[in-house]
Amino acid sequence: MRRTVRTLADGREIIYFDDTAGAPERTAVDTRDLPRNETRSEIRRDPLTGEWVALAAHRQTRTYKPPAGLCPLCPTAPGRPTEVPEAEYDVVVFENRFPSFSQHAVGAVEPGLVPRGPGVGRCEVVCFTSDHTTSFGALSPQRVRTVVDVWADRTTALSAVPGVAQVFPFENRGDEIGVTLSHPHGQIYGYPFVTPRTERMLAVAEAAGGSVLGAVLAYERAEGTRVIAESAHWTAFVPAAARWPVEVHVVPHRQVPDLPALTPDERDDFAQIYLRVLGHLDGLHDRELPYIAAWHQAPVHVGRELSWLHLEVFSVLRAADKLKYLAGSESGMAVWINDVTPEDLAARLRSAPSRYGR
Repeated sequence: MRRTVRTLADGREIIYFDDTAGAPERTAVDTRDLPRNETRSEIRRDPLTGEWVALAAHRQTRTYKPPAGLCPLCPTAPGRPTEVPEAEYDVVVFENRFPSFSQHAVGAVEPGLVPRGPGVGRCEVVCFTSDHTTSFGALSPQRVRTVVDVWADRTTALSAVPGVAQVFPFENRGDEIGVTLSHPHGQIYGYPFVTPRTERMLAVAEAAGGSVLGAVLAYERAEGTRVIAESAHWTAFVPAAARWPVEVHVVPHRQVPDLPALTPDERDDFAQIYLRVLGHLDGLHDRELPYIAAWHQAPVHVGRELSWLHLEVFSVLRAADKLKYLAGSESGMAVWINDVTPEDLAARLRSAPSRYGR
């Protein structure tokens, strides 16, 4: 894989990752007339829960569902410059033009009843392919392997950014999820704090004397009814206490804190099993499933020995024509009520034909 770092017209960094033999050198210049990008945000801590909330008012003006011919993530074409100056690409990463967190945010947290401070961090966009019409599940294993390497590369880079406490790679797909750009892409957040979900999992692990996911993995593999797919290094299963009507966890058999810690064999193996999982997810209702794919990684500075890397893929689609909305119990009290049993979902996923022939 070849890695090329360039700069966009407003000073943001863009990085090309090429896995195609003979791919051209990445020398194209961003010809847009853009002001210097120095957007900033603020974080405030809820005094009742201790959770941080990010305030980023500039994101109200971000691009919203443009037509395919005006997609800002497609390659640049004559007369139509985009976020990617090249005429084609394999995988590309660039700083988000409308970030929730930014390296331009400066200052310290101010104490008080509602502590507040700068939204220090970094937000990046990851385009998995230059093909606007495809999806992650239709990528080749080679391309998925490249994406894994990209996630690992960016996790290492963002972990070194001053002020970043946790790195979160994720993909949102589908109108029902709220995606505003349909081009196949994901994002990576470098948070200035440890997220509430991770804090909770670390607290449970600390109380148990170590990561609980190892015990969960062994239990699911032995019990078997919720397992979707297995390989040499990974197991995919529906968790026994699934919150979402469609929810699958993809877990490595070896405890590692984050993506950079995966071996080449584990990365190769993930590409294969994840494509199998996505094939069955899209085959569940014979349509592209709207989903969020979220990597749970160890924080940068704390709890690394208690963490166990895993990918959580979930969807709000509870039936082919029905959505799960977060109602009073979920939104008000964080008590989840699932209309689908994990065992039934697992059986249906195992029997679902893959939309991609895998």
